[in-house]
Amino acid sequence: MSAPSWLTERPIAHRGLHDPAAGRFENTMAAAEAAIAGGFAIECDIQLSSDGDAMVFHDHDLPRLTGAEGPVRERDAADLGQLAIGGSADRIPTLTAFLDRIADRIPLVVEVKSRHDGDERLARRFVEIMQGRHERVVVKSFDPAIVTLLRRIAPHMPRGIVAQSTYGDRERETLGADRVRSMTDLLHWDDTMPDFLSWRGADLPAAAPFLGRRLGGVPLMAWTIRSREEASRVAAFADQIVFESFLPEGSLPESVLPA
Repeated sequence: MSAPSWLTERPIAHRGLHDPAAGRFENTMAAAEAAIAGGFAIECDIQLSSDGDAMVFHDHDLPRLTGAEGPVRERDAADLGQLAIGGSADRIPTLTAFLDRIADRIPLVVEVKSRHDGDERLARRFVEIMQGRHERVVVKSFDPAIVTLLRRIAPHMPRGIVAQSTYGDRERETLGADRVRSMTDLLHWDDTMPDFLSWRGADLPAAAPFLGRRLGGVPLMAWTIRSREEASRVAAFADQIVFESFLPEGSLPESVLPA
């Protein structure tokens, strides 16, 4: 596989074009509609429900966005679908409902969230959902084991690795030094064979994504870019940005976006 051309044509809205001040929260239908109105592809996250469905939600746990307690994976899809996001009318959608609502009006970048614990259920559910669908979708994950699995079970699906150049002490303790080095230095390349890279913009320039981009020939997206100044800085090192909190230069005026 190779990365589709749309991946680098326009900036990608991080978790949709969200703006809590306007009542549009991340990974919601409202944020998706705003991205569509602005002509931006959407990056979204999926988590696993207790009954094995893929839910469009970033955090492993519920409190920050819903006020509810506990992990996402301890509630079933129906229960999660009743939880309001940020007190708005939006509820946590399943990936299937999210895809149906977008209806391929813009492309979608799906990040498979992982606890790096070997659990393959969410990645397998993603592949199951996408079977027979023809939307413009690519998939990515921080977890090389997940991307390796996707390469094996869905070789037709463009896949990417999300990465950064440094990790904190807590993450290094949890993941282990060898695993962290494999992730920061792309030592898993022969296993994952990514079609694109998604790298933390604050870490650019960096040797590993430079080599992947130049020698591996894969495009690189910089995340998460929060200003035009930062977008300008990373332009020399990345082929596209994943953005939030501002409208990139050349965007449609904010007045066209849904209220």
